[in-house]
Amino acid sequence: MRDATPEQTETIYLKDYAPVPVTVTHVSLNLRLDPLATRVRAKLTCERRGAGEMVLDGEMMTLKSIALDGSPLPDDRYTLTGTTLTLHDAPDAFILETEVEIAPQKNKALSGLYMSNGMYCTQCEAEGFRRITYMLDRPDVMATYDVEIEADLPVLLSNGDEVARGKWHDPWPKPTYLFAMVAGDLVATPGTFTTMEGREVALNVWVRPGDESRTAYAMDSLKRSMAWDEEVYGRAYDLSVFNIVAVDDFNMGAMENKGLNIFNSKYVLASPETATDADFANIERIVAHEYFHNWTGNRITCRDWFQLCLKEGLTVFRDQQFSQDARGFATQRIGDVLNLRARQFREDAGPLAHPVRPESFVEINNFYTATIYEKGAEVIGMLRTLVGAEGYAKGCALYFERHDGQACTIEDWLACFEDATGQDLAQFKLWYAQAGTPRVEVTEHFADGIYRIDLRQIVPDTPGQSDKAPMVIPLALGLLDTAGREVRGTEVHALTKASDSLTFDLPEKPVLSILRGFSAPVILEMAQTDADKLTLLAHDTDPFNRWEAGRALAKDRLMRAITEDAGFDDAWLGALATLATDAGADPAFRALALALPSQDDLAQSLHTAGVVPDPDRIYAIRRAATLVIAETLRDDLTPLREAMATPGAYDPNATDAGKRSLGGRLLGLQTYLDGGAAAGLAYDMADNMTDRMAAFSCLLDVGDETVAHRFETDWQHDRLVMDKWFMAQVAHAAPRDAVGLADRLTRHKDFDPSNPNRFRALIAGLTAGNPAGFHDPSGVGYTFLANWLLFLDPSNPQMTARMSTAFDGWTRYDADRQALMRAELERIAGTESLSRDLSEMVNRMLAP
Repeated sequence: MRDATPEQTETIYLKDYAPVPVTVTHVSLNLRLDPLATRVRAKLTCERRGAGEMVLDGEMMTLKSIALDGSPLPDDRYTLTGTTLTLHDAPDAFILETEVEIAPQKNKALSGLYMSNGMYCTQCEAEGFRRITYMLDRPDVMATYDVEIEADLPVLLSNGDEVARGKWHDPWPKPTYLFAMVAGDLVATPGTFTTMEGREVALNVWVRPGDESRTAYAMDSLKRSMAWDEEVYGRAYDLSVFNIVAVDDFNMGAMENKGLNIFNSKYVLASPETATDADFANIERIVAHEYFHNWTGNRITCRDWFQLCLKEGLTVFRDQQFSQDARGFATQRIGDVLNLRARQFREDAGPLAHPVRPESFVEINNFYTATIYEKGAEVIGMLRTLVGAEGYAKGCALYFERHDGQACTIEDWLACFEDATGQDLAQFKLWYAQAGTPRVEVTEHFADGIYRIDLRQIVPDTPGQSDKAPMVIPLALGLLDTAGREVRGTEVHALTKASDSLTFDLPEKPVLSILRGFSAPVILEMAQTDADKLTLLAHDTDPFNRWEAGRALAKDRLMRAITEDAGFDDAWLGALATLATDAGADPAFRALALALPSQDDLAQSLHTAGVVPDPDRIYAIRRAATLVIAETLRDDLTPLREAMATPGAYDPNATDAGKRSLGGRLLGLQTYLDGGAAAGLAYDMADNMTDRMAAFSCLLDVGDETVAHRFETDWQHDRLVMDKWFMAQVAHAAPRDAVGLADRLTRHKDFDPSNPNRFRALIAGLTAGNPAGFHDPSGVGYTFLANWLLFLDPSNPQMTARMSTAFDGWTRYDADRQALMRAELERIAGTESLSRDLSEMVNRMLAP
């Protein structure tokens, strides 16, 4: 063995991609489990594909033995560093055998093989397999696997089909990031599914003893996902068993490992008493997402990590389609767009902006971002709009046929649609290459029976990118007359140039409904009159744009109140009242229409308009607006709430969930008028967690000093419900008290920063849930966050890197706040032994 120094942190570039000179076609693993001394024996079947040495990845392990074709490998035939094992003079075909020792109990990063409450589990995406054994830990190396697990535990699971107890064979080639193993004391909720090909699949949802009563909805979601994928995409499952395992300590939401999906328990366990409607919807969607990965991610995977959006953007789009079918297009689409704007538009507008397919990275874990996922999904949606539903189906079918079992690129994906539809997608590909949210300026003209729309697109400069080319932007639009009747139905215009115009012969100037269904992830800039917006709010046949018109009216009023001390006019309030009391309208839609733009949304909008946002003023004006809306609806609140009652047993279906959502919104308004009297009664009467959390939040808003203790006493035995308790208290605290409360809660006996759910609940409760509190002018919020990032970084750098994004909008605030945030970022950046995860994020934020 020749020693070498560990590799330094370096930037990886897409342009430097090269296939491995020696690949692995089959992996045999034997894992003899022990908390502090797990032995992993690996037998790799290797083949030479080109010139060069074989460099395997490996870290946090001790090499015990190494052999080539059954003979011990001499020291001068390999070089070992802290992160690699390099073979010298490897033959054309050979078997490489290694034995290593690892300590799962000491692995607090939750990447690789680690322990969670006595259970062994794995998380290998993106580069966790290298903490299990030496291997080519990259997505373009696809191998079949045989796995043997040795442990005195009742349940031993891995990928594929079980051939004997603890022995698993996966016949489908997969990259290392899809390897999974679980061992522990678990119980299963079983089920079966018969595929369209007539094969019976055994289904299991594995949980800790005592949790099995909360698995029914996850199982139901899995079955519905499997049926939907067959019906809509023609994709059937391909193994004899599909296992889901719930794990308490998990950095992500879930992981699509082939045949063995590992989930954060938050997205598996649900009952009416412990989970809200939002929890049930998230379980449904995330179970679907991970199952859909079986074809869009597993059977066809990424050539390299720069292609991450190939699997994630496509699969998010698929789970959005599924959720729209399950819960209604309008409310699901509005929710998806709210999430996109809150997370991805913010990302695009700051120092962390990057293309859907990045050109470089230091730490791949930092690119599991809203841009990859949510914007990546919007790109797929635009593609479907441009080629049509039939063209999209043909392109997908060709993609599955042509690339099954391969590791692919964005170019492979787009080529299938060009070949299936005959369309040239070269310009469309810019959506993958150019960062930033395009702005589309719309100007209307009407004279002599000619209505003209002038369109202009601006693709903003972002870090490392300027002078960008025009994008392909599909604009779905329709026209209404002033009475609200549709005079032109929805049609799609593809804006491909920097500017363009559309003309229509019409007897009078119409009301323009543009960007229907949010047909492209752009910011629309149009000087539309209040009268036109009110017409759209009342009459638009496109439900998304009907909601968008109300949103625009609300934002206009709030921004004027913030910047000019303007009041709230009767026309807007009357329109809200009409919608709120419209018994024929969907309750879920009405709830969304009554929700004001968030504090962060307003801060970003003010910044875009050239106004320095004041978090305290934004908070105060939103409360003032909410009070005015409550006063407007005073006489209707109680009867409206009563009309939203859902008699009978709790059901998480979309209809009942919509009623509870509107009921909760109305309760929040009523609390502004009665100081929490109605919320107190609602809390006492609640028979489900949705209604209980709605009342709990209202009582926290009015400073009820007893409700937090009551809630804790009732639910301290339930770890997932207590996450809600931690988050809600901080999110609903008065801004001046928020940081102090968060600090006190970190000393609570049940606060465990090593548990990602608990850490996220408390920290995000402050940074995302209480912006005015986080941005306290003293800077205590910034110091609080920085201290906790530095505390957790040595053990869980993935978590700290993701939570650090609370600082990403620091340049939009006043000079004093900027100085305070910059000081904390510089303090973090200057800390010795900082992880490359957190270091990369902080330095990118400091770059401007």
